[in-house]
Amino acid sequence: MDPVIVHLGDISQHMQQLSKGFLFTLVIGTTDTSLIPGITIAGAKPELTHYTPAADAEYLLLGRCRVIPIVPMTPDGKPTPALITRAAIKLTGAGVLVVNAGARVRPNIPIIDLQGEPGRDIRTGLAINRSVVDRVFENGAILGENLARISKAIIIGESIPAGTTTAMAFLVAMGYDAWNRMSSASPINPRDLKITVVREALKNAGINRPLEDPLEAVSRIGDPVILAIGAITIGATKQGAKVLLAGGTQMAAVLAFIKHMYKDVLSNVAIGTTKWLVNDRTADLIGLVREIAHVPVASVNLDFGNMPYEGLKAYEGGFVKEGVGAGGVSIAAISRGYSISQLQGVILSDYEELLRSMGNTT
Repeated sequence: MDPVIVHLGDISQHMQQLSKGFLFTLVIGTTDTSLIPGITIAGAKPELTHYTPAADAEYLLLGRCRVIPIVPMTPDGKPTPALITRAAIKLTGAGVLVVNAGARVRPNIPIIDLQGEPGRDIRTGLAINRSVVDRVFENGAILGENLARISKAIIIGESIPAGTTTAMAFLVAMGYDAWNRMSSASPINPRDLKITVVREALKNAGINRPLEDPLEAVSRIGDPVILAIGAITIGATKQGAKVLLAGGTQMAAVLAFIKHMYKDVLSNVAIGTTKWLVNDRTADLIGLVREIAHVPVASVNLDFGNMPYEGLKAYEGGFVKEGVGAGGVSIAAISRGYSISQLQGVILSDYEELLRSMGNTT
């Protein structure tokens, strides 16, 4: 079976550029939307979700965490998707930058700060002050322009708990049918709760017809990560770089942001994800992208069905699916000549190291 499956468009130009080397940029942020009980499983308790992006970033760079004493992994061994991303980065030797778009907890590693702020609960109707949104957009575009001078192939991933809920709100505010089409880190997608939250957010933000300004949509009911990834992508693609948006249904929101801000750069944009995300029957990434813009979408055909640990096999059961750029960076590793089996081997080795660090060898 093909290691990379193309679902929409032609991704060959991106693969060709990635094969020459790439830079991975992880954009982190938080909103108080993640504190709503049941909205996300990206944290053992709602209040711990504010630590998840920082912990993901630290594990990606260090193989351990500093802001929390353990690696982001459920008590029964389901690991952060950063495990996959880190394995692909180790294989390829690619450079990694962590960008803080607005995280409540800052990672204790070198980062680039866009001078943003954490988002509020979108039900308030004012997620991020407009002046902050404008500042982050300008800083993100400047960063993207300069990253394109370093590498003509840039992969951008995300870590933001409850990001699919804020992405749904943003898409609906911009006039897209995102209801019941966003994925979840849980096999039981809390779609009814997400819809209730988004409807309340739209009502309190006074949005009863599609907005034309994506910056205003972010300010009212969005999140700092959609904003930052969109800005970085626009800056980089204007300089001729190929950008692979590495993520799931949240990247549909980023795609809409780019389309409404600077659609001329869409020819340099593609989306890379995992087969688990594409196969999620509670979501519809491909349909969303078709509705928004004609850009390539591909998934990496990673399979954990034969892994010797239940925590990894859980990915086949619908847990986690995507995040921290896992799918896109894995696609880049394939473009660099590595095989699925090589990638799986590093993932397994790193997972066993995690288990040993936690005193668990079963």
